[in-house]
Amino acid sequence: MCGIVGWIDWEKDVSKERPILQKMTQCLTNRGPDAEGFWLTPRAALGHRRLVVVDPAGGQQPMTALKSEHACTIVYNGELYNTEDLRQELIACGHAFQSHSDTEVLLHTYLEWGTDCLSRLNGIFAFAIWDERAQHLFVARDRLGVKPLFYAQRGSSFLLASELKALLAHPEVRPELSREGLAEVFGISPARTPGHGVFHNVHELRPGCFLTVTRDRVKQERYWQLESRPHTDDLDTTTARVRELVVDAIERQLVADVPVATLLSGGLDSSIITAVAAAHFKKEGRGTLHSYSIDYVDNDKHFKASAFQPNDDAPYVQLVSSYLGTQHHTIKFDTADLVDALKTATLARDLPGMADVDASLYLFCREIKKEMTVVLSGECADEVFGGYPWFHREELLHAGTFPWSRAVKERASWLSPELRAWVKPEEYVAMRYAESLDEVPHLPGEDPLEARRREMFYLNMTWFMNTLLDRKDRMSMAASLEARVPFCDHRIVEYVWNIPWEMKTYGGREKGILRKAMEGILPDEVLYRKKSPYPKTHNPSYTEAVRTWLLDILNDPGSPLLQLVDVPVIRKIAESDAQASSIPFFGQLMSTPQLFAYLGQMDYWLRAYRVSIRA
Repeated sequence: MCGIVGWIDWEKDVSKERPILQKMTQCLTNRGPDAEGFWLTPRAALGHRRLVVVDPAGGQQPMTALKSEHACTIVYNGELYNTEDLRQELIACGHAFQSHSDTEVLLHTYLEWGTDCLSRLNGIFAFAIWDERAQHLFVARDRLGVKPLFYAQRGSSFLLASELKALLAHPEVRPELSREGLAEVFGISPARTPGHGVFHNVHELRPGCFLTVTRDRVKQERYWQLESRPHTDDLDTTTARVRELVVDAIERQLVADVPVATLLSGGLDSSIITAVAAAHFKKEGRGTLHSYSIDYVDNDKHFKASAFQPNDDAPYVQLVSSYLGTQHHTIKFDTADLVDALKTATLARDLPGMADVDASLYLFCREIKKEMTVVLSGECADEVFGGYPWFHREELLHAGTFPWSRAVKERASWLSPELRAWVKPEEYVAMRYAESLDEVPHLPGEDPLEARRREMFYLNMTWFMNTLLDRKDRMSMAASLEARVPFCDHRIVEYVWNIPWEMKTYGGREKGILRKAMEGILPDEVLYRKKSPYPKTHNPSYTEAVRTWLLDILNDPGSPLLQLVDVPVIRKIAESDAQASSIPFFGQLMSTPQLFAYLGQMDYWLRAYRVSIRA
C-alpha cells in the first residue's frame, strides 16, 4: 500500500512548488515508509510514498508510460488481484512490460481502455493519472471504498491526497469546521457521510466513482453501483457459488513478495479466511501460515457476556489455530497502552474516532508489522451477509434512523444550547438518513419486509462498512501494515446482494448461507458459533482512565471543547456510574467509556489540528 498526493493548477507553475509537494507527501510516510517519489510539470505535480509489497525493483512511482507517444503518469495506492489476467490481455493488445508490478499493469490498462478500464479491475485502489497530451487528470477509487481519497478545490488549484493531513499541509487548505462539519463530528461520527471530508470544502471521492479534472470543470461520475434483480439460483447452486467466490477472493489476496499472515479472532469470518489461507499455503509449499489475535490484560477476569458479545474469543482462537496448524501469536495490551494510543489513533484518522476500538487496532498492527507486511482480515462479511443484530431484531430493523447510532437525541443534548440550535444535529442526521434511503436500488414488486432488509443492507454497505474500512485502513497504514479484506471483493458483494433473506439465513442462522457454503473447512463449533464482534477491553481500569481524562478536560479553562459542549451535562455523565448507565454511543462496541474517550479525542484533535469554527 502507499500514500498519494496530487496538485493540478491551471494558472500557477507548480513545477516550482516542490517544497509544498514534499511537505504534503511526507505527511504520508507511515503509509509508505520504503520509498518516496515526485513528478512535477508546470500544470501537474504528483507525490508518492511507497510500502513495498509487489516487485520491489520495478514498482517505483510516480510511473510514466507511453503509447503512440501518448504519455501518462500515475500515482496509485492499492492492490490489483487480477494483475496477471490483465497483463496477458494487454500483451495480446500489443503492450510490453518492464516489471511485474500491478502499477505498470494498471497504467497500461488505462492507456488501452481509458475510463472503461475501471470495470476490468479486481482490487482495492485509489489512483490519479495525469494525461500530458490531453492536459487532464483522471482520479478513481475502488468500488467499495477500501482505499481512501480526499480532494479540495482552491481557486485554480485541484488538490488530492490519501489522507486529510496531507491536504491540510497545503497552505490553501485550512482546518475549518462549518456548521455541516460540526454536525458530522457531533451527530454522525465516528461515521462520515459518504463523500464528506468534514473540513470546510474538503471532499471524499465516493466509492465506485471517478473524477475527470480539466481546466473547465471537475466532473464526478459513478462507474459501479449495486443492481437489484431476482435471484434465480437454487440453494445448492447458490451455496456452491458463494464458496467459489469466497475461496477465490481469499486465494487471490494471498499474492505478495513479502510475508503474509491472517488476523484470527476465532469468529466465523476470520476463521474462514485463515482456513482457506492455510490450505493454500500448504498447496503452494509456502510453509506455515502465521495468524494473530488480540487480547487485553485481565479480560478473562472482567468479561461479561452480552447479546452483542456472547462468549470469550480466546478458546476459539486456540481451537482454530490447532485445527489448521497455524503458527499463532496472541498480542495482549494493558489499559495504559490503550489510553496512550488514543491520541495516536486520532492523528492516524485525522479525526476523533472509535476510541479504544481504533487505538487497540493500531497497537495490534504495530506489533504485527515487526514480522509481517500484509494481513488478511474478516471485515465486511457481516455487512454483506447480514450478521448484525439490526438485520434480525425488528425494533432495530425499523428504527427509523441509522440503527448503529440511535442515540441522536442524547447526542444533541451533549452540545451547548447555542451550538445545538445552530447545528441542529437531529435534523442533519435525519436528512442524511433520508438521502441514503433515496439511493437504494429497489427491486420492483419486492415484499415490503424484504425491501426493508434491502434498505438495511444498503445502509450497512455505504455507511457502517465504510466506517470500519476507514478504521482498518487508517490504523493499519499508520503502522505501515497492509490489511486486505477478501469479503469486500465486489463479485461477492454483487452476488450476495440479491440472495433472498430466507436463503441468506439458511438454517435460521445469521450468515447461514456463508456457514453452509464453507462446511467442511472448520470445526462445527466454530462454523456455527454465534457472532462475536471485534474484541475490546472489559477492564474497569480503562473506564476510570478515560473518565479522569475527560474530567481533567472539563476542569481546564483553556480547553476548546468547553465552548462546544454542555459542560454540566457532560460532567454529570462523567461523574455517574459508567457501568450502571451504559450509553449506546455507536455500534456494538462503543458505549459510555468510549463516549468519554471520544470527547477526549475531540479535545486533543481540536488542539492538535488547530481547528477553527467557520460561522
